[in-house]
Amino acid sequence: MNKQKKWLKDPDTITKLAAALLLVVLVCAIQFFADDFFSTTFKMAISGDVDGLADYLRSFGPWAVVISFILDVLINAGSIFPSIFLSTANGLIFGLPLGIVISWLAETTGVVISFFLMRFFFRSMAEIIISKSNALQHIDEASGRHGLEWMAFARALPYFPSGILTAVGAVSRISVKDYIIANLIGKFPSTALEVVIGHDIVNFKQHSTRLAVLVVVVALIFWSYKWYRNKNKA
Repeated sequence: MNKQKKWLKDPDTITKLAAALLLVVLVCAIQFFADDFFSTTFKMAISGDVDGLADYLRSFGPWAVVISFILDVLINAGSIFPSIFLSTANGLIFGLPLGIVISWLAETTGVVISFFLMRFFFRSMAEIIISKSNALQHIDEASGRHGLEWMAFARALPYFPSGILTAVGAVSRISVKDYIIANLIGKFPSTALEVVIGHDIVNFKQHSTRLAVLVVVVALIFWSYKWYRNKNKA
């Protein structure tokens, strides 16, 4: 195996440390611009105050895009709490097209950073978690056989726990290249659904019909996923 292929399978220490350093830099950058940022956004996210979160991010003016992007990266890299509230806020602040793009790229960046960190720092912990769950073992086996296809499919499921998929990817044989491609592909439909559904819930009166259609779409997606799993078990 040549050096490039080896790196794609398991990035070197420098790459993994760079991912950790990037997280630290992002945190420090936000803390520099707004020292109460994390406490404020955390309280709003926990309370589910999406309108308040949107108003707070708007207060940063032109920097709102950058701040929102960095926050989304941190949430997905650290799996602190679900990013659905921020995705909804992005749709409210920037409109659906730009809100979807920002959330999609930020979430993808975050789970890729998390992948690097988990492979380097928390791999043994992820292996222990997976070994204690039959369901996670099944996921791990599937990702090992068809890494890119399976990860893209799993990421496309809206509201699926992101940390679980990252842990499985970190301990599986999927290469970094395939993991990044799979997340870019899979994250787009799931993030788009999350942004649009969140946006339409907040603006229910104006978009009740579209919301109803999307809820049906999500239900069909989950039913398809359940059918797919049952078929593979047979």
